[in-house]
Amino acid sequence: MVHSGDIVTLAAGHYRLREQLAGSAYGVVWRADGGAAGEVAIKLVNREQMTRAEPTVQARWAECAAREIAFLSRLAPWDARHIVRLLDHGLHDGLPAMALELLDGDLAAHMAAQNATARRIGLAQSLAWLAQINAALAKVHQHGWRYLDLKPGNLLLDASTHTLKLADFGTNRSLLDAGAHTYTGTASWQAPEQFFPEGAGHLTDARTDYFALGAIFFYLVTDGATLRYSGACADAWRAHGRDGAAQLLAAWQVAVEQFECHGRQAVVQAMVEQAHDVARIPGREP
Repeated sequence: MVHSGDIVTLAAGHYRLREQLAGSAYGVVWRADGGAAGEVAIKLVNREQMTRAEPTVQARWAECAAREIAFLSRLAPWDARHIVRLLDHGLHDGLPAMALELLDGDLAAHMAAQNATARRIGLAQSLAWLAQINAALAKVHQHGWRYLDLKPGNLLLDASTHTLKLADFGTNRSLLDAGAHTYTGTASWQAPEQFFPEGAGHLTDARTDYFALGAIFFYLVTDGATLRYSGACADAWRAHGRDGAAQLLAAWQVAVEQFECHGRQAVVQAMVEQAHDVARIPGREP
């Protein structure tokens, strides 16, 4: 486990960790001092989470980091307009690590700050940011990947230009691999095919990313709201984990049956009741 003050040595330099900025199941991001290079963001594999996983799946942590480095290292300099820049990479304690440009927080934090001061993101700014995100996704697809984790937390704000940059590419999946894959991403921002499995896994393609882009547009123009469908998926995931999709499908099937038997008013009531049941976490009152 790393601590503030530790030195991370990569291919092009040494970086002293200052403070942890963010963390997820797969990675942790630190503000670091790169000497003449200035401040950077150091992204490391979340070793603590990795060691808790079954030994048979621990390799996924290194694979996600290696996949992100491989994608970012192939980008041209002008691609940095809307995608976070990779500055350096190498190994730290035997696992892939990278130095990224340090930006000014993510879209989720920016939205929270706007709402706290009763300010809104205007339509013109929302459309401009949407175009920037779309350009970033196009670049991901051009390089043969689908992104699969578009959400406010992965969109970083460059305060100097007031633009957004896409970050965190560990969930990328090859567009050439059309087969079903394991679950990945964040439930509250996923297209149906990414949340609900089809046979042995999830069948996604580049279009899956554009569902999430639409959800981001809704988020921007509604002061941070999420789609009701997406909220239901998130609630089901929090309550039941990987079983949430099956629980939600069962609830919706009850609603359909109610509609067929009793009409619209009955289906509305059934959906409300079933949604409460799905979101109820065992041992905790809803």
